[in-house]
Amino acid sequence: MRHLLLVLSLLLGLAQPVAAAFGPNEMLPDPRQEARAQDLSRQIRCVVCQNESIHDSPAEIARDLRRIVRERITAGDSDQQILDFVVARYGDFALLRPPVAGHTLILWFGPAVVLVLGGLGAWIALQRRSQRTSPAELSASDRARVEALLKDQP
Repeated sequence: MRHLLLVLSLLLGLAQPVAAAFGPNEMLPDPRQEARAQDLSRQIRCVVCQNESIHDSPAEIARDLRRIVRERITAGDSDQQILDFVVARYGDFALLRPPVAGHTLILWFGPAVVLVLGGLGAWIALQRRSQRTSPAELSASDRARVEALLKDQP
C-alpha cells in the first residue's frame, strides 16, 4: 500500500508541469478567438523544448508566446500576420511546419535523403558480403597441396 501511494504521488508530481502548460487565465473570453489562439499555438514550435508546440509546452517562453498570440488576436491581427510576427522574431524554425523554400529544403527532404543513402549503403554491404561468402574453386595444384598438408598432420 505504501508503494502504491509513493507511485501515485510521483505520477501526480510529474503531471503538474504538463497541466501548468495551459491555464484558464490564458483563455480569451470569446470562444472563436480562443479557438484561433489554440490553433495558432499548435502551429508554433517552442524554441526551448523544440519538440513541442507552445500549446503543449510548460516553458516560460512558450507561455509568453501564447500570451503574445492572444494579444495579437485581440488587436485584430490575422492568423498569417501572427505567424509572420513569430517568424520575423524567431525564424522559420519556430513553425512546426516551416514553408518549403530554398533555406528549408534540408528540413523537409534531409531525412528522406539520409534514409535512401542508408538503404543504399546497406544494400551495397549485403551484396559485398554475399560475394565474399561464396567459396572459390581450388585449382588442382592447390587441392593437391591441401591434401598433402592434411596427410602430414598427426
